[in-house]
Amino acid sequence: MDLLLDTCAFIWLCSEPEKYAANAGETINKARDLFLSDASIFEMAVKHASGKLTLPDAPRRWIHEQIVAWGIVSLPLSQDDIFLSSELPLHHKDPFDRLIISTAINHKLTVLTSDSIFEKYNVNSLSVAG
Repeated sequence: MDLLLDTCAFIWLCSEPEKYAANAGETINKARDLFLSDASIFEMAVKHASGKLTLPDAPRRWIHEQIVAWGIVSLPLSQDDIFLSSELPLHHKDPFDRLIISTAINHKLTVLTSDSIFEKYNVNSLSVAG
């Protein structure tokens, strides 16, 4: 199975793995590939700049180092991802989550997330919340 890490799942994997549910580590270890959407990178950069997210280093360095260290595949946003995000039902309005969901749908990936709202969309998702 290929997994798309949502933003929180990525942060937890890299710096707070104790927050994962007991079976989340096993799911990650069994994954064929781990992916991170550019939407998550954008979200972390924006939230770090606004003071809403503290990272161990500048986002440009820390995110890149973690992607390399964990062997994560960076997944660029496509126009199809962007358009689909605007066509999803309005279960919530978080633009970053909507881009992550549309990316997962378009690439047939399962999203690893701590956000239960993902279950309301037509996307495969697994919870990592412990």
